[in-house]
Amino acid sequence: MIKTIAEWPTHPTAWKLLFISALGLEVCALYFQYVLDLQPCIMCVYQRTAVFGVLFAALLGIFSSENTLLRLLAQALWLVSAIWGLLIAREHVAIQQDPFGFFAGCEIVPNFPSWAPLHEWLPQIFAATGDCGDIDWQFLGMSMPQWMVVVFGIYTALAVSVTLIRWFALKKA
Repeated sequence: MIKTIAEWPTHPTAWKLLFISALGLEVCALYFQYVLDLQPCIMCVYQRTAVFGVLFAALLGIFSSENTLLRLLAQALWLVSAIWGLLIAREHVAIQQDPFGFFAGCEIVPNFPSWAPLHEWLPQIFAATGDCGDIDWQFLGMSMPQWMVVVFGIYTALAVSVTLIRWFALKKA
């Protein structure tokens, strides 16, 4: 079992599953935005960006699963994106649960690097038009950012687990 998990990063199928999960999340986000008319706030946009990071890591892994350097880059991008998304989602939950409104306000213009103004290049995906403190949707008693904490927690746990298991398996071999 451990050996099988240790080999996952070298198989395109594992990366394809990661890609499908991230793509599914992006499609869901666009469905919520354009069909259910739930406008994304700045924190939603940042979480969406982190999911795109996981998606691009998976794409890199699909096409370079046999190349050690590129595979390590894909794993690093997956891990960084998952952790960043988890931190942003947790901050978003804190904003929504703040009873005194200290964190209720959030910026409307994303703080992307000047060399990658995603909100200008693709405003349909990366423009923030909602309020971070609003809870417009719930499922099983949890808001969207709470669900994203779960999603990013799973992504992070998988990335850490697969990386550590692979590292220990290679070290042992």
